[in-house]
Amino acid sequence: MTLREALTRATQHLDAYPDLRADAVRDAASLLRHALGISQAALLADPGRELTQDQQTAYDALVQRRTANEPIQYITGEQEFYGLVLRVTRAVLIPRPETEILVEAVLGEVKRAGMQSVIRILDVGTGSGAIAIALAHTLRGARITAVDLSDAALEVAASNAARYGLANRIQFIESDLLEGLPDGEDSYDVIVSNPPYVCAGDRPSLHPQVREYEPDVALFAGADGFDIYRRIIPQARAALLPNGLLAMEIGHGQREAVASLLRGWNELRFVDDLQGIPRVVLARRP
Repeated sequence: MTLREALTRATQHLDAYPDLRADAVRDAASLLRHALGISQAALLADPGRELTQDQQTAYDALVQRRTANEPIQYITGEQEFYGLVLRVTRAVLIPRPETEILVEAVLGEVKRAGMQSVIRILDVGTGSGAIAIALAHTLRGARITAVDLSDAALEVAASNAARYGLANRIQFIESDLLEGLPDGEDSYDVIVSNPPYVCAGDRPSLHPQVREYEPDVALFAGADGFDIYRRIIPQARAALLPNGLLAMEIGHGQREAVASLLRGWNELRFVDDLQGIPRVVLARRP
């Protein structure tokens, strides 16, 4: 079977599943490149190349995993975020493009405030390390601490930091939000977080590849979706320097409730995504 034939067959197979139809062509190509260890250019340059039996078997196995709604990122073990290719496993939430808005918002605030010297940033619930690594990669003067409740997530994050030579600039600490920080680990210029914010009751409405594969601890935040915000906001207020920045991702329809939780903070504002949905909240400690 040639690359073209294998790709066509896999695309048709994935297209038979309604939940997978929209991305069938892209996923079939991604899985074929992963199975063969080749680039997109190589795939396009020689579509008549024949697969060995072992290659065909490996490709079929990957396609079968996708038909079970396993996310493509967990199958290939990678996801791009802010121009960086990151390792991902089922221990971490898959980084989303929407979270790049959070990174951009923090970078914009740092530039606006004229923070040219060393700044201290805390990334709460780091997961794959996406936010911390994107910020460290861009802000060469930043000292970053990244915390997570999961040992497995911290291992993934540390490996991603090492990939980009940032291991000596990001400190990874196991902590339940800010509760497990060692003495002396406070007084930050910026605290940033993409916390869990999905209501527990919304589980049935989530896509199967989300609810069946991504870690619950990174998705769900109690009956109304605000459990983590209720904890992190007072903790952040205590740990930030005066006028320090708190930046968090929020879910659809959560603007007013989050604004209420941040009553009394300064310069409260929201950043919309491309659909005009408030996606990021920014506030400064009084």
